[in-house]
Amino acid sequence: MPTAREIMTSNAECVNADETVLDAAKRMARLDVGSLPICGTDDRLKGMLTDRDIVVKVLAQDKDPASCLAGELAQGEAVTIGADDDAREILRTMASHKVRRLPVIDGHKLVGMVALADIARALPDAPVGDLLDTLTSD
Repeated sequence: MPTAREIMTSNAECVNADETVLDAAKRMARLDVGSLPICGTDDRLKGMLTDRDIVVKVLAQDKDPASCLAGELAQGEAVTIGADDDAREILRTMASHKVRRLPVIDGHKLVGMVALADIARALPDAPVGDLLDTLTSD
C-alpha cells in the first residue's frame, strides 16, 4: 500500500491564522482549491478552512470577510494523517471523520494534502467506492 507521502500533493499552502478570510478566499481562487489548512505563527496546524465555512460562517452571518480572521474559524483539532501512514489508514481516517481532504504532517510540520482525487488515482476502484459511499451516506 502506498503511503500518504507517496500520494499526497506536496507544497500545500497554509493560510495564517491572523490572515483575513478575504485573503484566504483569494488564495483559494488562485490555487483553485476548496480548502486551506490554517497554520499559526508557530507553523503548527490549527484547523482547516473550507469554501463552505466562508459561506456559512462568514457571509451568511453578515460578517465582513475583510476583517474576520481565518483563525476564528479553526474549530477543535484538525483531522490529519501522518506522512508515513499507509493508504488503508487514510481511507479509515477519511471515512470515520467524513472528510474529503486530509493535511499530511511529518512530526508537527505540514508537508502536503491528500484529497479524495489522490486516493482515486492511487488505489483500485473498490476501496475508493466504499469511501465514496461512506462520505455520501446520511
